[in-house]
Amino acid sequence: MTDLEFVRQAVARYAGAILDANDAIWGYAELAFHETKSAALLEKLLEENGFTVQTGLAGIPTCFTGTYVKGSGKPVMGVLGEFDALSSLSQQAATPEKIPVQEGAPGHGCGHCALGTGALAAAFAIKDYLDASGEDGTIIYFGCPAEEGAGSKQFMARAGLFDDVDFVYTWHPSTVNAVEAVQSNAIMGANFRFKGRTSHAAASPHLGRSALDAVELMSVGCNYLREHVIPEARIHYAYIDAGGTAPNVVQDRATVRYEVRSPFVSQLRPLFDRVVDVAKGAALMTGTEMSCELAMAFTEYVPNKALAKIADEALAEVGAPKWDEEDFALARAFLGSYDPETLAAIQADLKATYGPRYEAVLERPLDTETHRFDPANIRLQAGSTDVGDVGAACPTLNILVATACLGNVGHSWQMVAQSCSPLAHKGLLTAAEVMALSAIRTMHRPDIIAEARAEVLARNGGRYTCPLPDEVAPPLDTY
Repeated sequence: MTDLEFVRQAVARYAGAILDANDAIWGYAELAFHETKSAALLEKLLEENGFTVQTGLAGIPTCFTGTYVKGSGKPVMGVLGEFDALSSLSQQAATPEKIPVQEGAPGHGCGHCALGTGALAAAFAIKDYLDASGEDGTIIYFGCPAEEGAGSKQFMARAGLFDDVDFVYTWHPSTVNAVEAVQSNAIMGANFRFKGRTSHAAASPHLGRSALDAVELMSVGCNYLREHVIPEARIHYAYIDAGGTAPNVVQDRATVRYEVRSPFVSQLRPLFDRVVDVAKGAALMTGTEMSCELAMAFTEYVPNKALAKIADEALAEVGAPKWDEEDFALARAFLGSYDPETLAAIQADLKATYGPRYEAVLERPLDTETHRFDPANIRLQAGSTDVGDVGAACPTLNILVATACLGNVGHSWQMVAQSCSPLAHKGLLTAAEVMALSAIRTMHRPDIIAEARAEVLARNGGRYTCPLPDEVAPPLDTY
């Protein structure tokens, strides 16, 4: 039996329980740092399959590991699982018409239910391989909460959870099948709290000190700042507390959340400090007090090229998910569910990508191919992920597998619906096969492990440095 055949049979053995877990976690749809049911289900499955589970890691109740050790325990292999949802995206499963399960409730708009369970299936297949082959090794499933919030992996890396890991594979639900060839932005975020003084806004406005004015002036200052930063940088904000709803009361409190992004973590702090200076100026102009609560920061993710050599071949061997005509019909219905403006943008992108095949793609809008990784063509992506901090601590690679129609927009109700459908089911099982096969191939290549480690050392200088100071704890209820 080839290793691919072994992996396929192993993943198939667990498929029923894994798909049930995906659908259950999809139904729980728990937000960042509060994924108690989701974490408990994954922990239970790990324990039932012979893994030793540790919970409450890195100061986060829903952060855990499941570890299986064979023989000497070397090499140490890891897979990352996520399981948090997004707010306000509730949607019925596999339904290409906007019908919330509960209006305003959370939903899995990034497919993390599939991410976590697909990674779990990979961990089980790797464990079975160690048992069947008699080879030494350790496989660790890392249960990573809150990727959509303030993140957890930077706190996990700071706590040393990845220090002795030889390599890590992870994946993400996508519209395509490929080793991800992008570098993400680094990101840093904080809550800026302004404290003023209430007064009657008509009778005695001169006695008031408006915290809301301070927040608005901070926004004005940051708008001017945007002209004077590198083009790749981003500055985002959201009002967390506007200080009340009465216009005739001078607001004595207001909180705004700012996040800044840049291609490299080394560029991040200087940009963030400029935003802090704007906030200080806003406080001076309004006679208010300002406090800055730094809460999140991710290092940029960079694909590990050594691991990519292995995973690229494994993905090509496993192939794309095996779609049938019902899958194509469902994908076509989801593609047609977007509003005219969004659909036009999707179609323009598909036309530019597929050229003469465009019309055929519209009829069968699921990726049926695997796309080869080109290490010379890694592009910068505006988004950010805490997977970058794992990659800054040990060799890490992210793989994309299709679970949704071509052109699908992430963080949408369409993504929620597809994440509990045959599309996600087939995609997550395919991802499990790719990750397991990649890990098995890598454990047999000490030269690749050494090369992958050298890439990390060249980036981190020999030691992971967390972009957050040690005193910053996971913001379990404040971010």
